[in-house]
Amino acid sequence: APPPPPSQVLAFRDTKTSVVVQWDRPEDGLEPLGYYIYCRETGTEEWQTVNNKPVTGHEFTIPGLQPGKEYVFCVKSVSEAGLSESSPETDPIVVRPAIACPSAPHSFVLLHCGKAEMTLGWKAPKHKGGTKILGYFLDQHELSEPDWHGVNTRPIPQRVCTVSSLQQGHLYQFRGRAMNRAGVGEVSEPSDLFRCEEWTMPEPGPPHDVRCSEVRDSSLQLRWEAPLYLGAGPLTGYFTELCEEGSEEWKQINKQPTASTHMKVSELETGKCYIFRVRALNKAGVGPPSLPSDPVVAKTKPGTNEIELGVDEEGFVYMAFEAPEKNDSSEFIWTKDYEGAPDADRVQIEEKGNRSKLILKEPSEKDLGVYSVEVTDVDDDISASCTLTKEDLDKLLKRSHEIRNPLIKLISGWNIDVLEKGEVRLWLEVEKLSPNAELHLIFNDKELTSSPTHKINFVKEKGLVELIIQDFCADDKGMYTAQLKDGKAKNQFTLVLVDESFAKVAEEAEAKRRQWKKKQGPHFIENLKWKVLESCEVLLTCKATNLRKDTSFQWFFNHKARAGGRFEPQTGMGTLQITKVTRADEGLYKAVVSDNRGEDSTQLDLTKGAFEELLKELCRISALSATPLKIQPTEEGIKISTEVKYYTDYMRTTWYHKEKQLESRDRMRAGSTMNQIWLHILEPTEADKGKYTLELFDGSSSHKLAADLSGQVFEDALAEHKRLKEAAIAEKRRARVVQGLPDVATIMEDKTLCLTCYVSGDPYPEITWFKNEKVIVFKDRYKMDVKGSVVTITIEKVCNEDTGKYSIYVKNKYGSETGQVTISVYKHGEIPVGTEKEVPGGITTKKPK
Repeated sequence: APPPPPSQVLAFRDTKTSVVVQWDRPEDGLEPLGYYIYCRETGTEEWQTVNNKPVTGHEFTIPGLQPGKEYVFCVKSVSEAGLSESSPETDPIVVRPAIACPSAPHSFVLLHCGKAEMTLGWKAPKHKGGTKILGYFLDQHELSEPDWHGVNTRPIPQRVCTVSSLQQGHLYQFRGRAMNRAGVGEVSEPSDLFRCEEWTMPEPGPPHDVRCSEVRDSSLQLRWEAPLYLGAGPLTGYFTELCEEGSEEWKQINKQPTASTHMKVSELETGKCYIFRVRALNKAGVGPPSLPSDPVVAKTKPGTNEIELGVDEEGFVYMAFEAPEKNDSSEFIWTKDYEGAPDADRVQIEEKGNRSKLILKEPSEKDLGVYSVEVTDVDDDISASCTLTKEDLDKLLKRSHEIRNPLIKLISGWNIDVLEKGEVRLWLEVEKLSPNAELHLIFNDKELTSSPTHKINFVKEKGLVELIIQDFCADDKGMYTAQLKDGKAKNQFTLVLVDESFAKVAEEAEAKRRQWKKKQGPHFIENLKWKVLESCEVLLTCKATNLRKDTSFQWFFNHKARAGGRFEPQTGMGTLQITKVTRADEGLYKAVVSDNRGEDSTQLDLTKGAFEELLKELCRISALSATPLKIQPTEEGIKISTEVKYYTDYMRTTWYHKEKQLESRDRMRAGSTMNQIWLHILEPTEADKGKYTLELFDGSSSHKLAADLSGQVFEDALAEHKRLKEAAIAEKRRARVVQGLPDVATIMEDKTLCLTCYVSGDPYPEITWFKNEKVIVFKDRYKMDVKGSVVTITIEKVCNEDTGKYSIYVKNKYGSETGQVTISVYKHGEIPVGTEKEVPGGITTKKPK
């Protein structure tokens, strides 16, 4: 079985970071293999194991503890069977050095001398033994006597003592011992020899007890006591001096004498060691220096605390200082402006454990100044100071007021939301509130209560105040105030909803109500918009929802019904496609969807700037569709062109030849059709060779196309142009039958047939008539009359023999052409067959279809 725990576990003070724990063996009297020690800081739950290996003795020193903290300890036995249960806990113990007798005082100095008495001063022991120095015992010794004699039988509480009954002119030495609760400490080294001669010098004696406090990286506070011998007159000030350790050179710190017995020394070099001394001054001059201070290193020690300036939970302005290294007899000494304790009527000082708190009873500008605190009865200096400025005080008073008169913190002020159905939501958000928080919502000096038309929501855990008004109207115009209270904290927030602010909300609420009502029937979820397709057609689209079979859809343009649109009831999509946009398409487009539940519409204004934007996009798409420039010879010249999906006048086009802009003139003609943009070079010459560029500007950006009309390309195009030109001339001058002959002509016998046609040609053509492919000889009844381009053949007294196929043949050196007509002669009384119209003179003609 596991062993029983040890007994009689006790804890004792050791050093400022360690404690000694002692215990007895378990009650069964058997010694286990060893012990484990555990510690826990008071106020925490977790135990820490102190030793890694079992301790075989009955005592252990626990290092690494926090000075001034309180701990409890316990011990467990360990055997081969395992660990025992924990021993009972020790009483709580604060980590402080154990009390011991103090070390010896030192540095005795003569402060005043009369005919038969001397006043001495000395420095306190460097080690005070962890408790208050209760006093000192002095011994004196005359140089001619071998024995030491006690000066006092009762301890001297101060470090200044006047020794009487001395003999003038004799030399004396002194030594001392300090006493605390642990006893009387060791005796000091004898002082220097002091001669008992009355001081009559006019200058003051030396200041004494020069000490340093508030030591930081580059500064410290120097303090001293006034000299006991004033000389010929009152003191007028002090000069302070410093010397770096290891040097014998003293440097004066203040150029002008200071009247006080304290001084802040700044601009010290961090890490350097200094000593200080002070001289007093009166009208006769400067007196001898004080005994130097103990050496001090200008460095902020790790763990150094500063005075905390703040406001407590009850709203009191305070300064607090914590000193974990203090001992049981230590005191916190507060001073104001280093002149003494603060006015007891203005401050209250509270101490708890290692912490001292100075509370300003009624803070005002009278309390401004430097506050310092020093801890007594410790070996190392523990001190700090802070300056209370007007700015600090104002901030602290403001915080104090906030604590004593707390306000509920606003997170988001009054907000106004208009909900989907047109309800108006007024809401604000504050910090989280307790379940006991109260709300009073005031409207125009009357408290509102929650109702179906004015619903109030107060969500305390979220700090949300909400008022939802169903039918927002003129009755809801006015001032809304939310008054909140949560314990001592309170606040109120006001919303003024009148004039323009009210009108804006009312208008939006009415619009939302209409919109909600509209959505109960067919309505648009995508408003009318336009898009230019790659084909350069413009597509107008919109989308409706909540449709039924009887829902109708209609397009309008400039308030008139517009045909050509499409509507798909399954998807709700409405489309209107404009194939070729022109200025005639500029206007107001509207789509309407309706049934017996209601009506909705969407409009698209394509006028002015909006129509310009559409044209700009159309030009951009068209410019992107442009084909590479094509070189095409013509009978007039050489044509350079590009094909586009759709050309509109809004697109600006510019032609360049060798980077020079071209203007349309006699030989250079620029033009366009709906699908083509071209430049026609008439009668081209060698000067027309080179690079041609077409710039298309769509209103925002330029698009360029280029073609090189030079070299073989130019030669081939020029040759083809000449060929086409010659062919055109030949075609133009060729002999032709221009017009006049019908396909069929019928005539009654014995009538006169007259056929007229027009011919052309340069030179004038030769004319030959044929009947049934035989040349007609014009004589007797057949006659031909030629007057310029008009050729007439006349047949008198036609008969059945004149029926047949007649043709006119014209010819010149550029070519020939034939015109034909079929003549049918019928007898008196017969009805001509296949005729459509009878003409005067008994002739009926039938023209080709």
